[in-house]
Amino acid sequence: MKSLNELAREAHATAIVNGWYEVEVSLPDMVALTCSEACEALGHYRHRRDDLIPEELADIIIRVLDWCAYQGIDIELAIINKMATNRERPYRHGNLRC
Repeated sequence: MKSLNELAREAHATAIVNGWYEVEVSLPDMVALTCSEACEALGHYRHRRDDLIPEELADIIIRVLDWCAYQGIDIELAIINKMATNRERPYRHGNLRC
């Protein structure tokens, strides 16, 4: 199985080949594109197209992995560190419902 960093490099290579980096891509660009994928997943949920939700969730992850490779971010290490931080947080940190 490929590591997250390997998948990130592959996602980025595919994005380059498909023309997504002919101009510089900014963090706001990536966030907007990622949000659009999340909105597509929500649309499928609202229209009871649960079969299409996994593809949109995959698109979200692919967008993020692409950005990580583009920026040289070690996403595996970032996730490991963040999960360690989350384990130390108090119950219902921020008092949010979900």
